[in-house]
Amino acid sequence: MSMRIGLVCPYAWDVPGGVRSHVSDLAITLRSRGHQVNVLAPVEEENDLPEWVTDGGRPVAVPYNGSVARLSFGVKATRRVRAWIREGDFDIVHIHEPLAPSLSLLTCWSARGPLVATWHSSHDRSRVLTAGYYVAQTAMEKLRGSIAVSAEARRTLVGHVGGDAVLIPNGVRVKDFTPEVHDRQRRRELLFLGRIEEPRKGLAVLLEAMPAILDQVPDLKVIVAGPGDSEEIRKGLPERVDHALTFYGAVSDQRKQELLREAQVYVAPHTGGESFGIVLVEAMAAGACVVASDIPAFEQVLEGGKAGRLFTTNDPRALAEAVLSVLADDAARRALADRGYRRAEQYDWDTVVDEVLDVYDSVRVPGDKVTEDLRGQALGRFAARTNFIRGRRGDKHEREQS
Repeated sequence: MSMRIGLVCPYAWDVPGGVRSHVSDLAITLRSRGHQVNVLAPVEEENDLPEWVTDGGRPVAVPYNGSVARLSFGVKATRRVRAWIREGDFDIVHIHEPLAPSLSLLTCWSARGPLVATWHSSHDRSRVLTAGYYVAQTAMEKLRGSIAVSAEARRTLVGHVGGDAVLIPNGVRVKDFTPEVHDRQRRRELLFLGRIEEPRKGLAVLLEAMPAILDQVPDLKVIVAGPGDSEEIRKGLPERVDHALTFYGAVSDQRKQELLREAQVYVAPHTGGESFGIVLVEAMAAGACVVASDIPAFEQVLEGGKAGRLFTTNDPRALAEAVLSVLADDAARRALADRGYRRAEQYDWDTVVDEVLDVYDSVRVPGDKVTEDLRGQALGRFAARTNFIRGRRGDKHEREQS
């Protein structure tokens, strides 16, 4: 039976990121199943906005422990949230990162009825949740169902807020990435995707490993795609390392797919703070061989090294050895890529969405709708006067925004 489903994304719709991609792909998949879906998200520019996305207001850049999240909060955003709830007539509202100080938290306060949340983040200590524990609980008690994208995300939920969640992994639209060419026809290059100035994405580790890699493969090219100041990154690099690098800047989803299909090896040198590793699954779906740091989230996605090559986190020498080992052995590289593709198929949205729909069914009552909760107005005013919002600049919140 067709449902009216509202999805809430706390982060700017026009800025690439893991949560935003997750919400977009979920919406597309639900729509393909015949459901009516509308997404509420902060929007910088309304140009080319899909008709199923509602502008939740202009976002503001907020620093988060070396990263920057673009969030929408305040009186105008609250009004937009309440209007969206009133006009949506939703059977289900699915809130992503429900405690993010943006549209997600506002929706928790402003709505009542069949509310479901997905937890994406992994972090060890959150000043936001510590300072605003009471406010967090007022939001949590509204939720009828919770999903965690990984064991790390579930650990964060249980440890910081309490409660529990069913594990449903991030999905990937595998067919969007599936390559048309075999490994031997790919360009002999490495690919890095991510915000280049964000330390936890690990570009610095890859660059430190490059001299040892180029000693063995002097003609190797490295493609770096992601927002950031490439000229600043190039300063001080050895000439041969600089010559090997090509910076593409921020790329569209379509261009990202093309780059993943073209590269022989995808390198993920992240240093921590990832709760899942969606970009690894995308790379595997595109047929690239994945070389990644052995942080827990990546180790889980790569089946302990069966679906990709793992190396010791923050160790340039180990990274170089891992890259050289897959470049030197065509058969081993292709075997890893084949295993990776089969692993990626397990995360295909056509499979994952059934688990999400099961959660929706478990919280619905016949005739029940999501409606506006006027009691949430007082909570919003309370939060604005507390450190729950003001404390966000020191938050150790680590998000899956590849």
